Amino acid sequence: MFDLVGYLLISVLGSIFTALITSSKKHWPLWSFEKKTILPSSWSFWARKADSENTANDEVLQDIKNLAECHETAALLDDLIHKDGAGEWPPRSNHAHTTWPAALRPYREIYEEMAPLLPRANVSLDNEVNKARITDFRSRLRKLLHEEVKLDQVEQLLKAAEAGRWDVFPRETYNAFYCCIAWCRHAYRWATIPVVSLAQLETTLPLPPQLALPWRYLQRHFGLTSESGNNMSNLVLNFDPQGPGSTYTYTLKINTGLSDDRITTSEEAFARIFHDVERLALPIYHAVVHATTAFARGDAAACLAHTQRITARLRPLLSSYYDRVHDARIARDVWLSHVQGFYAWGLGLEGEGEGDGDGDEERVKFDGLSGNQVLLFQVLDAFLGIKPYLSEENQNRNVPHRQRMFCKAVETHSFRGRLAGDGLEGRIQGELGEIVKRLRLFRTAHRTRAKVYLSQPAPERLPMTAGKSLLKADMDQSLEFLDEFMVGRLAQTV
Repeated sequence: MFDLVGYLLISVLGSIFTALITSSKKHWPLWSFEKKTILPSSWSFWARKADSENTANDEVLQDIKNLAECHETAALLDDLIHKDGAGEWPPRSNHAHTTWPAALRPYREIYEEMAPLLPRANVSLDNEVNKARITDFRSRLRKLLHEEVKLDQVEQLLKAAEAGRWDVFPRETYNAFYCCIAWCRHAYRWATIPVVSLAQLETTLPLPPQLALPWRYLQRHFGLTSESGNNMSNLVLNFDPQGPGSTYTYTLKINTGLSDDRITTSEEAFARIFHDVERLALPIYHAVVHATTAFARGDAAACLAHTQRITARLRPLLSSYYDRVHDARIARDVWLSHVQGFYAWGLGLEGEGEGDGDGDEERVKFDGLSGNQVLLFQVLDAFLGIKPYLSEENQNRNVPHRQRMFCKAVETHSFRGRLAGDGLEGRIQGELGEIVKRLRLFRTAHRTRAKVYLSQPAPERLPMTAGKSLLKADMDQSLEFLDEFMVGRLAQTV
């Protein structure tokens, strides 16, 4: 009897072994040979996807939605994608303005009329000439806004969105409208490109009600106080998908009508960096959530696999920056004059300010766009337990609320400081160290390239970066001032 049972048992085991070694490896169960445990199916699915550049965004988005009930980070990421991204990431923007509600269409038509009047190939150094140009541009834009925009109807739509009536004002249209209003506000602020010192020295600027009123609703929806917008409003949302699997079209332009291709291609190449970063960052956000969730449930093997996914995905993402930020793609002699200045701001609110105790009024000044507002780097810093670069005040001004909440959750659940130095946790620690190395390399390269681009001659204006507004009296002092910030950030990236 024993021989018969033994024979049958050996036969069954032999059949299983034969089936395993003759079948495709993709059908094998994934085993952790170190721990002798079967890993979760969610881990095995995304581990197989880790090195695939063709993983569909909809698969990632669906998995984030599935995880939303499992962990705070997943819930907040899903909320961000749904509400700010119109269900996609990068956020979906519908720039086909003929499909917009009728009350909003004049904004896009006004952009079409005013955009060719904004740039000049050759800048004037004559203050009187520049004053006349600025006055004329603002006057024409105000007139068009007053004549064409029915502000009461616009406000009704914004109130409907605020009440959750996204059937009346779809989220993807809301995103494109946000971008259009941001463009018009920046165009009104500078009134001529290249930016000139006459405009830079303004401390306040009353904006037309057609640009001021919608902004208040947009600020409340996105949960920030910046008067200038941010990387999302001006850059990431400025791309329109043409269909499934297609490239995104750069839409609202600064240098419309100029014949110098170096200017127009440099402008678009610069803008695409920010959109591509978010496009390539989605799998990283997804892996951050998975790694955090895996650590919380004590699954070190899964945590390691997802941390490795972050490292692997970071390489092509950072390459998208390295491959564009050089003279052949973004011409150094046109970027400072024809691109960067448009994204600055440097104004306070009309009538806003508080005394400093000596009888002088200290006015709150809002800066413009900065690479430090990019969500990816805030998420990675939070994941690694690195102190945020932006102060809480500047985060509240410039970073959308739902992005801040996601980053805060990632920071709260950061596990780097709780890892043991050996075994699987030691390997996770090593992988996190590799991510830090890549961030340090990026910040070193950015420091070098930023100084090259910012040191280009711009006699028509005072030293200024978009994110820091007016700097020091001359460019040498300004670059030294900026370098202190970048060196400080590099020192914190450990």
